[in-house]
Amino acid sequence: MAEKTISLVSIMEGRIAQYQFLSRLFQREMDEDYFTSMKTMRFPLNTGNSSVDEGYRLFHSYLSNAWERTLEDLEKDYLRVFLGSNTTAHAAAYPYESVHTSPERLIMQEARDEVLLLYRAAGLARTDRWKDGEDHVALELDFERILCERSLKAVNDNDDAAAHRLFTEQYNFLLDHLLNWVPLLVEAMEKFAKTDFYRALARLTIGFLEVEKEFLEEILEE
Repeated sequence: MAEKTISLVSIMEGRIAQYQFLSRLFQREMDEDYFTSMKTMRFPLNTGNSSVDEGYRLFHSYLSNAWERTLEDLEKDYLRVFLGSNTTAHAAAYPYESVHTSPERLIMQEARDEVLLLYRAAGLARTDRWKDGEDHVALELDFERILCERSLKAVNDNDDAAAHRLFTEQYNFLLDHLLNWVPLLVEAMEKFAKTDFYRALARLTIGFLEVEKEFLEEILEE
């Protein structure tokens, strides 16, 4: 395998892991097992993106100063940030694209229908494990992970046509959906979060999507 391909494979494996990481943190509250695993993670210092660097710095600081009630703090903050628990008028950083892009600011609107069609076109079926709307940020991030895994397979199989098609699908979904509303989500997260953990998630998410845009534009130009 050529050195360039080896480097691309390494980058794509990192992208897959990052999408999986972010999706998990948005999907549900922190549990003890995952929090313990996070405390063993090593975060890079200088990635070239200031938002990513700030997210990693906040994560490292928060995890390093964990105490006996940290999980309780995180559970409360997750409910506050994403569900509006204990906030004025139950305002929150609702993790659904429809809420941020529809005039009514309601769930299950046009954006949900659009992503559902894309999932079905990609051969993905709804599972009983997923109870939320299909335009939940965790599911949109996981969809990009799946496309990344498929493009990695295409690269390993030397199927340039399939790889290009899948990179294009990732780029279009990034622009048409994730980057169309996640900046608004991140802004709301930073407003409602009381812990640096969810401020870190906000910073890391927007920074990573910025890096993704640059990567996909570069790979599609080649």
